[in-house]
Amino acid sequence: MPAHAVSIIVPVLADSAALAALVARIRKWPEQPAEILVVSAGPNRELQERCSALRCGFLESTRCRGVQLDAGARAASADILWFMHADAGPHRDSLGAIAAAIDAGAIGGFFRFRLGGRAAWWKALLDRLTGLRVRLGGIPYGDQGLFVARAAYEISGGFAPQPLFEEVALVKSLRRQGHFRALSLPIEVDARRWERDGWLSRSLSNRMLALRYSLGSSAENLAEHYDRVAVTDRKATS
Repeated sequence: MPAHAVSIIVPVLADSAALAALVARIRKWPEQPAEILVVSAGPNRELQERCSALRCGFLESTRCRGVQLDAGARAASADILWFMHADAGPHRDSLGAIAAAIDAGAIGGFFRFRLGGRAAWWKALLDRLTGLRVRLGGIPYGDQGLFVARAAYEISGGFAPQPLFEEVALVKSLRRQGHFRALSLPIEVDARRWERDGWLSRSLSNRMLALRYSLGSSAENLAEHYDRVAVTDRKATS
């Protein structure tokens, strides 16, 4: 296996069309990952067949994003783990940026948040505010394409087995271990929820969820609200 081989791990619930678009995007890159490992939220024959056609690994797990991500990490073959949402828009130079960060001594890191789709002033504003929040000590969430060296991941204990905010304890642990690098290269985040709900309403809702979690609300209770929104999203785009 080449130096800095990367396993891309993608948890999937009901977004197989988005997954196909993501894989097609990655297959056009000049550099390729060691593998793309898809972790399904329960049995899904159609997704399994699609993964076979896309030349992706397939792993069945329980319906819980933290559990899915950790299962993928432990099944992956490479020494660098890159976790990505199925509807993400990663840059074509991402693998090289990850390798450069590891060469420079980072134990992991994340990409710059950028809302995808048609340009708008409020998207540029949210991009900047998200970057500022993270620089001031905030947590970069999973939509920013977290990557980590396997050894550091194992020391940290991995993702929490919960359906929401599963990356918070992991990121805090990694920051204590060593340099967790913020890359300047962007990763596009699907903007449909902000476009549908209104950018201010969606942003405030996200911040309220994070605040409630930090004040002790359980991830499971908060996920009930999040799941209702996700169901609406799937119906709106089906």
